[in-house]
Amino acid sequence: MIRRMTIEDYDEVCSLWKSIKGFAIRSVDDSREGVEAFLRRNPLTSVVDVEDGKIVGAILCGHDGRRGCLYHVCVAEEYRRRGIGKEMVIFCMNALKAEHINKVSLIAFTRNDIGNAFWKQIGWTKREDLNYYDFTLNEDNITAFVER
Repeated sequence: MIRRMTIEDYDEVCSLWKSIKGFAIRSVDDSREGVEAFLRRNPLTSVVDVEDGKIVGAILCGHDGRRGCLYHVCVAEEYRRRGIGKEMVIFCMNALKAEHINKVSLIAFTRNDIGNAFWKQIGWTKREDLNYYDFTLNEDNITAFVER
């Protein structure tokens, strides 16, 4: 069952993130407080999928008034290839469209073969004309990779 994400989902969503090999979470942005602030700014656009009484998929989705962005798109390994990821993406795109957002982007690690194949398969376009730049404002916001 696909539904809007709330802060009450945080513990299960965080456990899901930590179960995915190669997944990256940041200590500040992905903390309960960081996710709660994100959901307050974007209360209608993030999503979870609940199967067998547990959260098996999640997307943090938000926008800045001009462009939407998908973050932390994931489905538990044993629930993949059932259309859950695509359904969650459609939920997010419809939520963004309802807020008059017309462009959506995401970032996928180059070494994420499964994720990159998924995005290509559902019709997203990989940009080759941009360079992505990053600047860390908070040195405490350390990225940790899950290495199962």
